[in-house]
Amino acid sequence: MKQHFFDAIKNFNPTHVICCWDMGRSTFRTKSYSQYKQNRLEAPLELLPQFDLVKEVVAEMGVPNIGLAGYEADDCIGTISNKLQEDSEVFILTGDHDMLQLITEKVKLIIMNKGRSNYTVYDLETLFIVRQLTPSQVIDLKAFMGDSSDNYSGVKGIGEKTALKLLNEYGSVEGCLECFEMLPASIEK
Repeated sequence: MKQHFFDAIKNFNPTHVICCWDMGRSTFRTKSYSQYKQNRLEAPLELLPQFDLVKEVVAEMGVPNIGLAGYEADDCIGTISNKLQEDSEVFILTGDHDMLQLITEKVKLIIMNKGRSNYTVYDLETLFIVRQLTPSQVIDLKAFMGDSSDNYSGVKGIGEKTALKLLNEYGSVEGCLECFEMLPASIEK
């Protein structure tokens, strides 16, 4: 991650940098759904002190560390990018494809790929070309498919291929519900 951070700063030359952190396992999501992320292993004990060290190094570089108890780093990133896009272009550096839902005309997502300086920059056009999705459809895709890494199930009988087909045909989860009777029999209703 460290190398991606410095490479991204060099490649994208931002005017400002903010680093967002998760602040523990308990969030508003775990309070509303007790099984949320319950399948994930705890971070190795030897890794825990490194987080504080990285936060110190980042702070010494003048980069603000932002995190809020009860929220994930993703929540902070979404809130900050939404606010900052009012006055500037925002680039989010991550490896998390769930963040594709944050893309707007002024918010772009830089996905870190394997290998040094290997990024995919998603804007609205790239998201549609590569994934045939709009940002709001990323949310619907996850609703249909579920997410094993976050430990929530989707709709029985719907995988990625079917979810993409439904979104292409009906536009959204709501669009599918409006045409409920026309959905394939293989989808559990």
